[in-house]
Amino acid sequence: MKKNLYAYITFVLLTTAGCSDYLEHLPDQRAELNTPAKVAELTASAYPRANYITFLEAMSDNAEDKALSGSDIINRSPWFFEDVPDRNEDTPDFYWFSAYTAIASANHVLEVIGNAPDQKPYNASKGEALVARAYAHFMLVTLFSRVYDPVTASQDPGIPYVTETEKEVVKKYERKTVAYVYEQIEKDLTEGLPLIDNNSYKEGAGKYHFTTAAAHAFATRFYLFKQDYRKVVDHANQTFPDGDILSNLRPLNSAAYRAQEPLVKLAEYTKADASANLLLVEAPSLWGRRLRNYRYGFSSHLLEKMVWDNNVTGGLWAYMFYGDDASVFTPKFREHFVKQDPNADIGTPYNIIPLFTAEEVLFNRAEANAMLGNYDEALKDLNDFASTRIIINDSNAPYYDPAKHTITRPRLLTFYKTQDVEAALVTAILDFKRVEFIFEGLRWFDILRHHIPVVHTPDNRKNIITLGPNDPRRVLQIPQEAQMSGIELNPR
Repeated sequence: MKKNLYAYITFVLLTTAGCSDYLEHLPDQRAELNTPAKVAELTASAYPRANYITFLEAMSDNAEDKALSGSDIINRSPWFFEDVPDRNEDTPDFYWFSAYTAIASANHVLEVIGNAPDQKPYNASKGEALVARAYAHFMLVTLFSRVYDPVTASQDPGIPYVTETEKEVVKKYERKTVAYVYEQIEKDLTEGLPLIDNNSYKEGAGKYHFTTAAAHAFATRFYLFKQDYRKVVDHANQTFPDGDILSNLRPLNSAAYRAQEPLVKLAEYTKADASANLLLVEAPSLWGRRLRNYRYGFSSHLLEKMVWDNNVTGGLWAYMFYGDDASVFTPKFREHFVKQDPNADIGTPYNIIPLFTAEEVLFNRAEANAMLGNYDEALKDLNDFASTRIIINDSNAPYYDPAKHTITRPRLLTFYKTQDVEAALVTAILDFKRVEFIFEGLRWFDILRHHIPVVHTPDNRKNIITLGPNDPRRVLQIPQEAQMSGIELNPR
């Protein structure tokens, strides 16, 4: 991202801390945004270039104390549910500032378009900017406010929903309510999605923009949080032609995938040409480098509990893990290191982060159908997913066997020891998602939506930490500098 002060100087307020860093990395060098092509290039900056995985995985039940020597504050603080006293990459503060920087870009695009004599040539950029603005605000309200509850959303403090470019050095903002933020997200999403034109993106760049598929995928997540399950199903069915998600899932139990070397798997997982990847972002991050060696993280004990233990299919998960007891991992993130100059040994590490995937869309549709009472449809999605992830216990020729692995209602109820089909389906979906998205941070979203308690046990077995369903620490703390603009901090 190149230098251009005008794009972000207008948003000093919410990005006061670290503003020198952001003003040194701006999106373009054009003095005038006077053509659709120039506006489209600026729209590419309307995405939060920050990684939320590091702190969300540490906060979740996917992380245990591995008793490794030393600990990084950006890994330790979230695991202990403490506010992170750091604002560099991989921290909540960094994500906050990056999200509002992205919103500033979207607002600048929309302002330019609004002033254009003929707005029609800009429709694709307008659609992308609106959906991108909705997404950034959705992530902020999800992480920095209480989870959406239709009973309390009209009273719960939200986050500032910013729709104009900043013209004042210090402007006062209102948090308003979670309900208000959701209304604005839905307004931007429903207005922007029909305007998106996949053909407007340069060849090969579409996976780094909101295509129609990615926008529908975002809609499935948004409406799942909003508990509007019919719309979840509708948007999931529009993500791929004829609602066919199965053919776009990663074939992880295929012989070809299992034969790949770990370094190949690292590269393949976040490739733009993988049909499962719907929206990607490149973000400065140490996650890919450190995920296996953080003290508070995924462990061999969790591997046995989550992956190697029995599951409702009766088969084995095909995921492949590497490393030793203290550094177990499955290949997902390959670091891209950018040197400061060709002769330097220092620079910035980047990871490609999958923001939306076909797998999440399938799970969102399955859960929505379960909540709507469409149990057969939910079972079909679960079995479609299992057909790409489950293998028979045969080391010579592992494969998926429908006769052995198909999930039926009786099998589901027996495995989860209940007579409640809806509850069993939702539990199975959450179990499958937890395994699928290890190291990707999405488990935290389910912990929020379903009010799942999290228990972290230090290695010394003393001072066990329990995060209950209503614990205020489930909400990330807003950066201290936001108080300058009148934004109250979250209770602690």
